[in-house]
Amino acid sequence: MLSNLTLLTFCAVLAVLGLIAFVVARAKALRTRQAGVAMYAQPDQYAWFSVLATAGPAILVGAVGAFVMLLLGAEIPTPYLLAASLVIAAIGLFVGVMQVRPDFHARQAIERVIRLALACAALVSIVTTFGILLSIISEAIRFFQMQSLWDFLTGTTWAPGDSFLAAAGRGGEVESVAQFGSVPLFVGTFIISLIAMLVAIPVGLLAAIYMAEFAPPRIRTLAKPVLEVLAGIPTVVYGFFAAITVAPIIVDFAGFFGLDASYNNALAPGVVMGIMIIPFISSLSDDVINAVPDSMREGSLALGMTKSETIKSVVLPASLPGIISASLLAVSRALGETMIVVMAAGMRPNLTANPLEDMTTVTVRIVAALTGDQEFESAETLSAFALGLVLFVVTLALNMVSVLMIRRFREKYRTNTL
Repeated sequence: MLSNLTLLTFCAVLAVLGLIAFVVARAKALRTRQAGVAMYAQPDQYAWFSVLATAGPAILVGAVGAFVMLLLGAEIPTPYLLAASLVIAAIGLFVGVMQVRPDFHARQAIERVIRLALACAALVSIVTTFGILLSIISEAIRFFQMQSLWDFLTGTTWAPGDSFLAAAGRGGEVESVAQFGSVPLFVGTFIISLIAMLVAIPVGLLAAIYMAEFAPPRIRTLAKPVLEVLAGIPTVVYGFFAAITVAPIIVDFAGFFGLDASYNNALAPGVVMGIMIIPFISSLSDDVINAVPDSMREGSLALGMTKSETIKSVVLPASLPGIISASLLAVSRALGETMIVVMAAGMRPNLTANPLEDMTTVTVRIVAALTGDQEFESAETLSAFALGLVLFVVTLALNMVSVLMIRRFREKYRTNTL
């Protein structure tokens, strides 16, 4: 209760100091202007600069202090930290008011602060990515100290067995050697993702072309929101749909042709996952296609090309970089899906290329390794970080390939249009 009251008091005092800075700086700027002196900025701009000079350093000091306390474990009394922040705010108020003078570019100073804030916001994602990578690498190294990296990357059997007993100091009770071959997991991941993309990309792209080029405004207004509703359905609902509806249909359909299919097969979650990510491709592709200038369409039609030929030869090449980006986003979504696979494909690592058999994915094994009462120091638990690291590298490689493809198509299209 004391902490909440202290924090509220700090916010109230800081707000009052900011209000004082605004009023005093604006009044000083108005007096200077009324005296007939030319100034580089408007009175309100000097006032807002004073507010930034007052509140900005104080908030920064408080944030740095909280960071030091939370992550580094330093003992800094909260009242002292907030009091120091208010002292900084008072100093900033004085400096901000003193900067109200004719030769000071307040507008440029505000723009520099805004530019710095935007750069920091962009930096957050980069720092977060490196933080995630470092946390994964640190635990993955511990796993590779227990297991061979080569066997992990090339092994064809995933059987953790009783590896948690060895971590608990009961290695004598282990009956078999644990095997951590990740090939079955990545094969299952790629097969299910490939099935999903074979469903999502054609349907999503064709739906985007129809809505952007052929659909009347009334149908487009109704169809696009309905299509995007698919993106908001929880994945557990898709899992029920895959396990209860799609999987039995696939089994019956395969039996009609004399094929054996398991109710926990890879085809069902792949198809349902493809349906789930259709909105990612259709919505983004629709926006990209609509961004193509109408002058390009009109020029193509004026040269005698039909509408279909215009879409094929002009619209799609111009929007191809955006379509590739949308497809990449869908691939990343498919690689990270877990619930649908658990409910429809099972959790058995099975090295097979037959989509009618059961198999599992990397993310499913990560969840299985990090849940339950497993010993955290065991190889099975630490294997989740090794799987996550390899999946991160695979996703990064896909991103790099897509960036190269986008640049190539942009250069090719730019060359053809010059």
